[in-house]
Amino acid sequence: MHSAPITVIFDGVCNLCDVVVRYLHRFDAKGQFNYLSFQSDEGAAMLARHGIIGPPDTVYVITHRGELLIEDHAIIYLFSRLGGIHNLFSLIIRLVPPPLRRSLYQWVSRNRYRVFGRRDDA
Repeated sequence: MHSAPITVIFDGVCNLCDVVVRYLHRFDAKGQFNYLSFQSDEGAAMLARHGIIGPPDTVYVITHRGELLIEDHAIIYLFSRLGGIHNLFSLIIRLVPPPLRRSLYQWVSRNRYRVFGRRDDA
């Protein structure tokens, strides 16, 4: 029973995003995630197929069913797919009221370069 991979499209110059991708890769025991940066031709093309053009400001997840998830919904989905203790993380995030959860995610996203820095080599 092999399902299509889950694609995580992230900002390849963002230090925070890099840490998150490394974390996901480390705990993805099933090898279910593929990673593409926004800056790659393939990542940009996948986003364009979903109607997203221009510089993205969030993480995008394309599920094994082809559904596009963004922001806090993407993070909840990724943690739930990792399983184990990550299911608890997913549950805790879901307990935060959606407007607050989304506002917090968007604040971190807007300030990610200032707070965590960026790479200039990507």
